[in-house]
Amino acid sequence: MIRIGAHCSMKSPLYLEGSVNEALSYDANALMIYTGPPQNTKRSPLEALHIERARELMRQHGMTMDAMVVHAPYIINLGNSVNPSTYDLAINFLRMEIERVQCIGAKYIVLHPGSHTTGSFEDGVRYIIDGLNQILKPSDTIMILLETMAGKGSEIGKNLETLKWIKDHVHLSDHIGFCVDTCHMHDGGYDLSNVDQWIDTLDATLGLTHIPVMHINDSKNPCGSHKDRHANIGKGYIGFTTLYRIVNHPRLEHVIKILETPYIDGNPPYGAEIKALRSNDPNALPEGGA
Repeated sequence: MIRIGAHCSMKSPLYLEGSVNEALSYDANALMIYTGPPQNTKRSPLEALHIERARELMRQHGMTMDAMVVHAPYIINLGNSVNPSTYDLAINFLRMEIERVQCIGAKYIVLHPGSHTTGSFEDGVRYIIDGLNQILKPSDTIMILLETMAGKGSEIGKNLETLKWIKDHVHLSDHIGFCVDTCHMHDGGYDLSNVDQWIDTLDATLGLTHIPVMHINDSKNPCGSHKDRHANIGKGYIGFTTLYRIVNHPRLEHVIKILETPYIDGNPPYGAEIKALRSNDPNALPEGGA
């Protein structure tokens, strides 16, 4: 059985319990959350998050805690070698997020590797490795998943080889895995249309066993555009058939799939998109979207 879900909100008053309820409303058996606003460091106290209620709700519906994926906030940039305060914030806040996620009981933290801004690419990669070496502890129970990026601006991570290099040079490399984003890889220049060949590439470079999570998104732009603009399932350049094959491919059965597609007329499309991807029925997709 495939595990598929969507990016769900976490807000007052129910917080995590509300996130799980939102996922269940989409007939999802997985979800992804932020532990707080992605653009700042403001965080609600752990005792307010309804953690036990969320865990019990997941148990009642046969969901294990690894099905709750956490996305690290965007303000974390370990690749910034030119601004010490930004780099220090990234290290300190990611460490705080790890502690927070471990208290919640989730296993995976998806992390954008970082951007080298006005510094060199090489320095950016080195700072990411050094930062992860400072942050991770042997006692940690989480895995940081480096996300594949589209290559917009000075983003690091559009090439699989770069991500593999980072993992290989982190001392606690068993705490490092990967999150593959279909839109990002397409926009980064990888052709997903030959699904078997694409999976072979992932396996040969990253290793499929090191990819526990994928973001399933269509793309508004042609392959290699480096734009990072997500489209609704079946409404972009990747297309429904390719995304259906990825979601249901037997070699990726172990992977948790998370939708991050745009809202349509202010409403989340996730329930219909999940139904379509499970049933191979593009007619189940919602009208509209981009």
